[in-house]
Amino acid sequence: MVKDIYIVRHGQTDYNLRGIVQGSGVDASLNDTGRKQADEFFKAYGDFPFDKLYITTLKRTQESMKGFIDKGLPHEKLSGLNEISWGTREGQPFTPEENKYYFAMLERWKQGETSLPVDGGESPDQVAMRQLEAMKYIMSKKDESKVLICMHGRAMRILLAQLFNYPLHDMDIFEHSNLALYHVRATENMFQLVKYNDKGHLSGSI
Repeated sequence: MVKDIYIVRHGQTDYNLRGIVQGSGVDASLNDTGRKQADEFFKAYGDFPFDKLYITTLKRTQESMKGFIDKGLPHEKLSGLNEISWGTREGQPFTPEENKYYFAMLERWKQGETSLPVDGGESPDQVAMRQLEAMKYIMSKKDESKVLICMHGRAMRILLAQLFNYPLHDMDIFEHSNLALYHVRATENMFQLVKYNDKGHLSGSI
C-alpha cells in the first residue's frame, strides 16, 4: 500500500507576528495574513482528491483548512498532532530573558537532551510518543490513500524527524513556514520525501 501524506503548518497568527510563544495552550485564531495564506493554499489544492483531513484540536489548524471543511472533505481532530506544550512560557513575549531560556533549551535539545521538558511543558520525546500513536491511527486507515494533515511548527519538526528516522536532536533540519507543504510518500517499509517546505502556491507578498 502507498499512502501520500501532505503536511502543512497552520497560517499566520498575531502571536506568530508579534513573536509570542503559542504552544498547545494558546488557542489563537489566524490573522488577515494567515487567512490569505489559507485561501491561497485552498486555491492551489482545493480540487485535489484528498480522502481525509486531519487537524489538531487547536482552532488555527481548523481555520487554515476552512475551505476543505466547508467543501465537505471528511476531517478529524487528533490531539496527538497538537503543538508542543511550552508550559509556563506560553503566551509570553520574547523578552531578552525569554529568548535566553528558549535558545538554551533548543541548544540542549540539539545536544541530545530531547527528554528534557520545558518548564511546565513537554519534551520532544513526549511529543514524539503521542505523535506515534496518532500516526499509527492514520496509517491504519487502508481506504485513505491521500491524506492532508494541518499541524504546527515544532510538532512538524518532531514528526518529520521520526518519519525519516532522524534522531530528534536533528529535527531543526526540517524547516517550516506558514501554510508551506511537505509531501511524504509512505509505503509499508519506508517514507519518501517528495516535497520539502514547498511555498510555490503562496504569493511573494506574504
